[in-house]
Amino acid sequence: MTAARSAHRPGPAGASRYPPIADHGLIGDLRSVALVDTGGTIGWYCCPRFDAPSVFASILDADRGGSFELAADVPARTKQFYFPDTNVLITRFFAADGVGEIQDFMPVVAGSAEDGRHRLIRRVMCVRGALPFRARVAPRFDYGRQSHVLSMRDGRAVFESPSLSLSLSASTPIETDGPDVWSEFKLTEGECAVFALDKLGDGVEPRSCPIAEAEEQFAATVAYWRRWLSASRYRGRWREMVHRSALTLKLLTYAPTGGIVAAATTSLPEQPGGERNWDYRYVWIRDSAFCVYALLRLGFSEEAAAFMNFLSEHVSRDGGGPSGPLQIMYGIDGRTELPEVELSHFEGYRGSTPVRTGNGAVHQLQLDIYGALIDSVYLYDKMCQPISSDHWEEIHTLVDWVCDNWDQPDEGIWETRGGRKDFVYSRLMCWVAIERAMRMAAHRGLPADTPRWQRARDAIYRQIMRRGWSPRLQAFVQHFDDDVLDASILMMPLAKFVSPTDPKWLSTLDALGRTLVSDSLVYRYDPLASPDGLRGQDGTFSICSFWYVEALTRAGRLDEARLAFEKMLTYANHLGLYAEEIGQTGEQLGNFPQAFTHLALISAAFNLDRALG
Repeated sequence: MTAARSAHRPGPAGASRYPPIADHGLIGDLRSVALVDTGGTIGWYCCPRFDAPSVFASILDADRGGSFELAADVPARTKQFYFPDTNVLITRFFAADGVGEIQDFMPVVAGSAEDGRHRLIRRVMCVRGALPFRARVAPRFDYGRQSHVLSMRDGRAVFESPSLSLSLSASTPIETDGPDVWSEFKLTEGECAVFALDKLGDGVEPRSCPIAEAEEQFAATVAYWRRWLSASRYRGRWREMVHRSALTLKLLTYAPTGGIVAAATTSLPEQPGGERNWDYRYVWIRDSAFCVYALLRLGFSEEAAAFMNFLSEHVSRDGGGPSGPLQIMYGIDGRTELPEVELSHFEGYRGSTPVRTGNGAVHQLQLDIYGALIDSVYLYDKMCQPISSDHWEEIHTLVDWVCDNWDQPDEGIWETRGGRKDFVYSRLMCWVAIERAMRMAAHRGLPADTPRWQRARDAIYRQIMRRGWSPRLQAFVQHFDDDVLDASILMMPLAKFVSPTDPKWLSTLDALGRTLVSDSLVYRYDPLASPDGLRGQDGTFSICSFWYVEALTRAGRLDEARLAFEKMLTYANHLGLYAEEIGQTGEQLGNFPQAFTHLALISAAFNLDRALG
């Protein structure tokens, strides 16, 4: 056990072997990502892309998952931060005889002559005194299901499995130990060591990574991220947190197609020891559409254009599927089949099983995705450039389908597995789909079946007002003809369905505050009152907490909104990153980091800052 890991808090059985989810930073190259914990260990890395089988997955199984350990070889305190305005991660070690640091990064080469190279660089430096270090590289290919052969070639360690081969070059001597390699070395002030892990094959020649080249690639990676971030127009009060969220959303983008994954990981639990463990390494239409909105707010138009291209090139709209012309999610390459498989040989994070790859919710009917998508197209048309005639034809087809199919039960935004219901949020976003399309048609003079669209839009509005309102609770509710509250209703004023100061809405906001809000944190719903087909309890859902901030802002309750927002910022990890949920004692839960949370932070900060003046 490393010195840094010895400081991890005790918890459930086996918890000491698993760093808290929050104790990680993220690096990536717009094709894949790696998680680095505060002790210097890479415990999650999939190569060559987000949804590829893992190479390092000790975060899901400390014994069988594989890891890349790199740390000071003496007791040391550790701290992590990002090199300013970049996604280059620095882990620092403070020991009795010196201070050292690891600079972790993945060069961004998409679109260059090196496009096929997938490289992870770990640059170790001693910045004060002298420090001994040790490294151990233990890949476990295909989620630990494939064995590999280790060989030494020209000073490089080559790990060969049936599906993937990697090459490790190091500026320090490395030794073999069965299927793994290790190194022990000492650095004095000003000295540096480099480890570089490269994917082999696909026409990319293996090469070493000498110290000078690592320095050049460090500088190039820093320059890339700073150049990208310089396009941001945000100059508000929470600039550092907003920009960290933007950088995180960019890291979750798959450059070859423009798809944006919902999160970097699979099967990190919503409840430790529970079964609410899902694979989020895919492109959810809803999440990606909301990401486009958040990035457009900041001035990043290229990402919005890339997502529009993803939709055109990779998403079929033939209308033949059970969920209509759209699926709720796609592979990062646009594939439609994402079979859910349980990795029974993995013990799961702190015993949270099953560990899953793929996602069985792929063919659920979630009507709200049509509203999320068309709203993002509307904003792109308004804030970037007019959509093409082909895009309009596609939107017209989607709206026609919504007009024919909005009045049916579905699985809803939370992908419940307890059966279809008439969810109010799904109806709300069907209203958004039609209303935004009508706005585009009127503004641009585009052809539209306006009378038919208007009849459907108004019928949805009246149905929500009649059947989505609970006289007993004096609030809008989760689904028709019931008295269950749901935080997704917070989107009503955000989507401009209802005035943020409408008496019915203010009464709903108060009811949500009494029932689902805990110290600014917001639960999605109460599974006991609304069974969702799964055992166990949820933590508070962070996107809902930021929606709550925005709803308070729009209602004019600015002091409450600002306090709730500032409290939410205290739940971020040491780097400003958020998982999906916050647990009872403030711990981060669920897949990490989650795009949904970061895009909602951006939107809440933008609107609150503007309201404060």
